[in-house]
Amino acid sequence: MPKRQKILNIKQAENSESDGWKPEDLKMFKFLSEVLNHIDIAYVATYPPQECGIATFTKDLATAISKYTPFSDPSVLAVGGESGIEPYPKIVKFRIHKSDIQSYRDAADYINKSDVSAVSLQHEYGIFGGPDGEYILEFLERVRKPVIVTLHTVLFNPSPNQKRVVQKIAELAGALVVMVKMGKEMLISTYGVPAHKIVVIPHGVPNVHRVSAASVKKTLHVEDRTIISTFGLISRGKGIEYAIQAMPDIVKKNPNALYLVLGETHPGVRNHEGESYRKELLELVNSLGMQNHVRFNNRYLTLEELIQYLCATDIYVTPYINRDQIVSGALAYALGCGKAIVSTNYLYAEEVLAGGRGLLVDCKDSEGLASSVNSILADPSLRESMESKAYRYGRRAAWFNVGIDYLNLFHELRPRPAPDAIRAKKKTDDEEYIPRRTRV
Repeated sequence: MPKRQKILNIKQAENSESDGWKPEDLKMFKFLSEVLNHIDIAYVATYPPQECGIATFTKDLATAISKYTPFSDPSVLAVGGESGIEPYPKIVKFRIHKSDIQSYRDAADYINKSDVSAVSLQHEYGIFGGPDGEYILEFLERVRKPVIVTLHTVLFNPSPNQKRVVQKIAELAGALVVMVKMGKEMLISTYGVPAHKIVVIPHGVPNVHRVSAASVKKTLHVEDRTIISTFGLISRGKGIEYAIQAMPDIVKKNPNALYLVLGETHPGVRNHEGESYRKELLELVNSLGMQNHVRFNNRYLTLEELIQYLCATDIYVTPYINRDQIVSGALAYALGCGKAIVSTNYLYAEEVLAGGRGLLVDCKDSEGLASSVNSILADPSLRESMESKAYRYGRRAAWFNVGIDYLNLFHELRPRPAPDAIRAKKKTDDEEYIPRRTRV
């Protein structure tokens, strides 16, 4: 039987558990019925090969949703600088020139004339042109398709114009997505966004099976070391110097400790100040005599390389210094890999590391970082507990779950006739069916 015909045999379940259906089964049946409705999603954001966290997020989100919409045709409207990035993959159908306001209007016109059903827009002030990225408002005011905006930054104390931009985005969007509950609370209290417009969906993470760190260390030739790591595009806001300053106290109690700083300098930082921050970090390492205990990998890692390093990590550290940071893809990935984590107490970390999933210290507190790392390394039972709790949290945020959450939201927003509700029947031997997927 052709694949299309197989899917059409799926029946829709009523929203009831009275017949013995589990909530996750009902959710999946509802989702599968929605798959039958053709939906073409356009993604407006940065996109690989551009090297930034939002570009990676956009690709991962598009990939996750595409797995559940095999008959749809996703497209990307990539935001980039004047020089452009070539070659973009085929999924990129339109290029928005960051500093050209007309380009945003043209992008909206392109979508309006296309078969696109809905738009996913990733928002971060810095990726769009104009003061505080306000050029994106030109796009939102002109586009005629439902738009879901994922906010990667929600400032606790925004400037008047930053506040205006987000308020206007909220007015024009069909829904706003934030990745933690604190983000929703801030949008309501600081920006006056109606609660019904805000949806909390966690940052997606790769589907990684837990493996022994020792086995992966051998592959990386660090089998005799206790690995502490931080990854991501390097900038001053990452607070790497405070983690380096913590290393002498860590090494005193753990002589084999090795701190891996994984990732190249952020392209925007490199364009502005070159490699001055990295040079300062190297000088700090030398001044502390930590040359054998701190190692830099100055390049943009592939997902496979990143997962390999995370799996080899004993303790993951995010020493960030911006207390208001509301998202960290790096921290989300570490949770997804089931790592013991020490982090400064920025807003995102406070929420996702609650319940014993990690230890928090104050920003710019090297002594606190060292003490927390040492306490975990000295207590195997504490470390195992943290790893298990982190991994369970990460499973809930796996991309295959996050993709369903976004897709259901798109279906709720797009205008369409209501489908006929047909009671779902439990599988019998003579029925075609699709294996259920449950949230784990």
